Amino acid sequence: MGQLRGERPGRAGATRRIYLDLREQISAGVYAAGDRLPSSRALADELGVSRTTVTAAVDQLVSEGYVTSHQGAASRVSDMARSKPEHPRPAGHGPERPLSGYAGRVMALPIHYPERQQALEFDFRYGDIAAADFPTLLWRRAMNAALLRRRDSLSYAPPAGVAALRQELQGYLWRVRGIRCDPDQIVVVSGSQQALDLSARVLVDCGDPVVIENPCYAMARNVMAAAGADITAVRCDDAGILVEDLPRQGKSALAYVTPSHQFPLGGVLPQNRRELLLAWAYAEGAYIVEDDYDGEYRYDVKPIPPLFQSDQDRVIYVGTVSKTLSPALRLGYLVVPRPLIDVFVKCKQLADRHSPSLEQEALAILLATGSYERHVRKMRRSNAERRAALIAALTSCFGETIEIVGTSAGLHVVVWFRAIAAEHEARLVDVARAGGIGIYPVSPLYFDRKPALAGLILGYASLKPEQLRRGIETLALALKDFAASSQDGAAVEHGVRPGR
Repeated sequence: MGQLRGERPGRAGATRRIYLDLREQISAGVYAAGDRLPSSRALADELGVSRTTVTAAVDQLVSEGYVTSHQGAASRVSDMARSKPEHPRPAGHGPERPLSGYAGRVMALPIHYPERQQALEFDFRYGDIAAADFPTLLWRRAMNAALLRRRDSLSYAPPAGVAALRQELQGYLWRVRGIRCDPDQIVVVSGSQQALDLSARVLVDCGDPVVIENPCYAMARNVMAAAGADITAVRCDDAGILVEDLPRQGKSALAYVTPSHQFPLGGVLPQNRRELLLAWAYAEGAYIVEDDYDGEYRYDVKPIPPLFQSDQDRVIYVGTVSKTLSPALRLGYLVVPRPLIDVFVKCKQLADRHSPSLEQEALAILLATGSYERHVRKMRRSNAERRAALIAALTSCFGETIEIVGTSAGLHVVVWFRAIAAEHEARLVDVARAGGIGIYPVSPLYFDRKPALAGLILGYASLKPEQLRRGIETLALALKDFAASSQDGAAVEHGVRPGR
């Protein structure tokens, strides 16, 4: 009999050690196929453990096929215990079969998730909101109410979303955005990112023509690229997408647009362009995915009616609470044309069954009580104050050397440096980071031709007004003499002017 090691502290440790030792001896040939193992009593006596401990170890070997055991008979080594595959595993660890086309396209995309390598005193990351702005008490009460609701069982929720939330969203969208729809047209998703992914899965085949804005939300562009779309990036000016540049092939699958506040430049698409965009969609047989990513935050302009209000046959509306509550909640919604309801719901179910139902119920409670809209009004006032502080600081510190765009809505602005070429954006970011300031270049959001000037997207929703002022003052000191040392004149003359 092979030599086994004895008891370790605790029965669980002893059981595992006996199991591992027996398995090793079987694999090494100490016990050959058909050999009888020592009785549980003999092993227990030898090792100074209980028979229960030995039996548990042997039972594990039986379950894995190393040992056979029958009532009233000794345990024996299985005939299959040391059998070798007819074709042994080749050397190396990589997969023999290549990745799918989808996986290959995804792996070729640039990384866009946050990389927080160091703590920054002033971080102007766009998309972030202040943790202190989250309505902790309201959310806790709503979650408690959702948890305490009587349920006969814990079960999966409908893939389209909890009925109460869809009903409340119907009323909210009518009050706030003028959208008339039925609750069954609303599909609750895990943030706007899943909304875009579902849209691509439902409407885009590999090779299908797809239109995006240029510049564009990078993760929307990536979704379409991962789907294998043939992407056409259409230029934007200070009023949004240039509809006269839309491709006219008669076979486009969809266009992804941000008409109420173009991301990132901030343009608001005028009514005549909206009508031309809808006419293009009908001529092409295409759908329009309308991302209303910050529809709640408007300052110098009245809320612009969404495209969906004008046409419910060709427009898919995307909304989210990431900018009003928290991106960590992963709650968003689609409003889809009636013919697409069933396919979107089935694809949602296939993706993840449904979005978290307790959080959906909590949001429904906030909407039903009016707490959500009161919170949004409060956040609009707070962010208007932050916006004013940021613009004042930028104007005071940089004056005529910069151009600020996209100030009428949203939670970020774009700043163009008139005397710094885009090729120096990376160095600009490095200089700022060395001073404890996080700034983010706009060039990666352009699809093909890059802007001539260095541009930054500065988010302001996660910082207090005083932090914004001090952050811009610190940035100005860090960038002192940067433009003069860059010698950018020639580079600026030969590039693409931003917003033109």
